[in-house]
Amino acid sequence: MTRRAIVAANWKMNGDSALVNTMVSGLNNVELQDNVNVVICPSAPYLSALVVKAKEDKLNAAISIGAQNVSEHDNGAFTGEISTKMLQELSVEFVIIGHSERRCLYHETSTQAAHKVKAALNAGLTPILCIGESEAERATEQTETVLASQLQPVIDEVGIEKFIDVVIAYEPVWAIGTGKTASSEMAQETHQFIRQFLAKANENVAAKVPLLYGGSVNASNCEELFAQPDIDGGLIGGASLHVEQFKVICSAAKGK
Repeated sequence: MTRRAIVAANWKMNGDSALVNTMVSGLNNVELQDNVNVVICPSAPYLSALVVKAKEDKLNAAISIGAQNVSEHDNGAFTGEISTKMLQELSVEFVIIGHSERRCLYHETSTQAAHKVKAALNAGLTPILCIGESEAERATEQTETVLASQLQPVIDEVGIEKFIDVVIAYEPVWAIGTGKTASSEMAQETHQFIRQFLAKANENVAAKVPLLYGGSVNASNCEELFAQPDIDGGLIGGASLHVEQFKVICSAAKGK
């Protein structure tokens, strides 16, 4: 079985033109193991500049550009939204969908996330579907129920076979930007549940879906996390704003 590893940088509402240049220049000499992809997801105003800079510097083909969000609608009166066609024209290849900040702050539902995953897949984009539980849900042993409730609407919308082109990022909400990180054992246990949940629908597909861990991943803990059998990389927040630290994380990833 060959399952690729992915390290995705989510800059969130951070970064500037200088970081675009620094990141591309810094990643030009990053050492990546076989079957590893890196994805950089800047804020929307910097997508075009990042694509141009990557082409100018002939950035490693294993490094792609991703968006932090996309609309489920093709076009229309949706002020502030970004369509899949717009991302296609910018040569964007990946898109983050269902991040906990979108769910919590902007009240996006799992059904809406499912619609966005379908739109992304139809446009040939690779969705990075985020799922995760709150601290209260973890404390009351609802983690598996919550994750299942976030995954099932997507399976119902696109079908399990389409998950061959989906990346799943497990991000416990309590560990995002807090400095708290799930232990490698805890993270592996949850990733194993996610893969087993997918396997109930299709074992072959489940075995091939890259599962990423997100939640205060840094240069110090990435190697231990990535060594777990069901963790195939990470969705990186704060550490992805620092090129040298991010390079260490990228180099720690390995395909399985």
